[in-house]
Amino acid sequence: MVWPRDCEVCSRPADRPGRHVCSDCLERLPFIPVDGCCRRCGCDVHRLDGEFLCEECRTRGRGFDRAASALRYEGDAEKMLKNFKFRRHLWLRDDFADWLEACARARFKTDEIDLLLPVPLKFFRRIDRGYNQCDYLAEALSRRLGRPFSKSVLKRVGSPARQSELPEKERFDNVRGTFAVGKTDVLAGKTVLVVDDVMTTGATLSECAKTLKAAGCAKVWCISLLR
Repeated sequence: MVWPRDCEVCSRPADRPGRHVCSDCLERLPFIPVDGCCRRCGCDVHRLDGEFLCEECRTRGRGFDRAASALRYEGDAEKMLKNFKFRRHLWLRDDFADWLEACARARFKTDEIDLLLPVPLKFFRRIDRGYNQCDYLAEALSRRLGRPFSKSVLKRVGSPARQSELPEKERFDNVRGTFAVGKTDVLAGKTVLVVDDVMTTGATLSECAKTLKAAGCAKVWCISLLR
């Protein structure tokens, strides 16, 4: 009553109950289609139907078994994520959870997921920011899917450079050995879904998956809000 909901994109009154993106702006967001995506990393190719294996996955390989993203990292989607990540626009969580849930149900067999894990932040970056945005995303998605969630299993170790400041070829080396598992007993034979905010080269998610598989996971799937 005191603070009416306005659309995060156009600032007009939001017409969707409990959400902060109006119907008109929702239709214009750059959602990634279900068809025409690499069956491993989830990258999409315009005007291509069905699944395929992209050149990057054929030549480099991936630590994860499958990955998917809800939207492309562009336009209003990019602006909203930056506000959520750096300016504490945490009220966007329910909108983001809607899109992650739709992506997860379309690309994964969600009843096979045993545990959801957020990609952890480095200690001092979390202190500086005050929160890990991936914790919010993973926790909200776990409630939607009815699957367990934990932010104490996967941990950051070491002090790698910021991925965003490195060229693509250096990102895989930069994150090597920067994750550890705190509770190996909960992972044996499990299928885990790792939740991230943005997937670029897939280096971070691939390294997370390698760490989790070394700790006993049977399958590691990954989902990100933006790609």
